[in-house]
Amino acid sequence: MSLFSSSRWLVGVSAMLALPAAMANERVQVVTSFSILADMVENVGGEHVEVSSLVGPDGDAHVYSPSPGDARALAGADLVVFNGLLFEGWMERLIDSSDYSGRLVTATDGIAPRAFAAHSHEDHGHEANEHEHEHEHEHEHEHHDHDDHDHHGHGEEAHAHDDHSGHDHGDDDPHAWQDLQQAKVYVNNIRDGLIEADSANEQSYQANAERYLAELDAADAEIRELLSEIPASASVITGHDSFGYFSSAYGVNFLSPVGLSTEADPSGASMAALVDVIEQENVQALFHENMTNQAIITQLAEETGLPIAGTLYADALASEGDASTYLGMMRHNAQVLHDALAEAGHEDHGHDDHGHDHDDHGHSH
Repeated sequence: MSLFSSSRWLVGVSAMLALPAAMANERVQVVTSFSILADMVENVGGEHVEVSSLVGPDGDAHVYSPSPGDARALAGADLVVFNGLLFEGWMERLIDSSDYSGRLVTATDGIAPRAFAAHSHEDHGHEANEHEHEHEHEHEHEHHDHDDHDHHGHGEEAHAHDDHSGHDHGDDDPHAWQDLQQAKVYVNNIRDGLIEADSANEQSYQANAERYLAELDAADAEIRELLSEIPASASVITGHDSFGYFSSAYGVNFLSPVGLSTEADPSGASMAALVDVIEQENVQALFHENMTNQAIITQLAEETGLPIAGTLYADALASEGDASTYLGMMRHNAQVLHDALAEAGHEDHGHDDHGHDHDDHGHSH
């Protein structure tokens, strides 16, 4: 081999060895707060992003405690995406401790949040904290403003998590991704954040978002058709109250024994009252959630004789299987509900008309 050829070969090898690092550096480093957002970012970002989720599949974002490694991950990120509406009580502290100053995407920006109906603080001991939370909410507004994005009020939920007294999301329901039409707002916000962080690939993000939005519309239509076969009078028991948007959008009535909390155990009196509600509300089946205390639902099944019809996914994707993507999770939940509650030959008896009335049932906090 000549000296010229040898030198050219060495240059070629050096370039090949450097290529993966260069490609990695060119990819937008995105950190999301939990797994559902991570999947959305991957769909919009495609090959141009590298995504990590602070709370992984089957993880509980309600009770998550950030680590020093999470602060380092944020410090090295190009973009941070989180839900907002007080869902991640720990996010504000993490952003502060990481000294992150980059682009923040609040995925729920632009959503008119659904209010929790019959928001009864007496039932879960939150009334005493209500005014304290309002004061803390105002304090957060005064001290935190990243890129004019409103991720306000995280201190409210943080207070609840720190003393493990419950998970007070305030009066607004943060689980907006449970309605596929609301999820389109998430996708648009993610698209815009990626474009701002990486304008060179704007066309790719626009095209990916357009494709993904069409997939959300298709899944929404499938779910509406599938769930139209469930009688409007049927009610569902789940571990915690995170299906309000799903209920309003798709006409399935959800009841939960412990409100929003994914930690608390209901008292004996509460369980007895819930058994009475089950008997009154035409509850036909109980459902586990992938991240809540399954013993509560198991106990209800034993006391009522109702079957446990499957597992629903609310705040986290599955580690594997059909619920390991956001759209897969939504389709999985719809199929499990249909299989347990649908009547053969049942036609749609105005589910959309009844869906918003369901807020009056079982959402007492």
